[in-house]
Amino acid sequence: MPKIKTKRAAAKRFSTTGTGKLKRNKAYKSHILTKKTTKRKRNLRKSAMTDSTNVKTMKKVLPYG
Repeated sequence: MPKIKTKRAAAKRFSTTGTGKLKRNKAYKSHILTKKTTKRKRNLRKSAMTDSTNVKTMKKVLPYG
């Protein structure tokens, strides 16, 4: 069997934790930051876990992740 290729775009955005969960960074932190509150921007810094509805798809595009 040939190897499965990893989707590189996904590999750059998601990382696997020790228990096998997928970790991601939050969106909406790149520009137009003046109208966003300090609290909102601070909470966007933290990483989040990938939602359970997307995990199956993400595991498919990250076969060795």
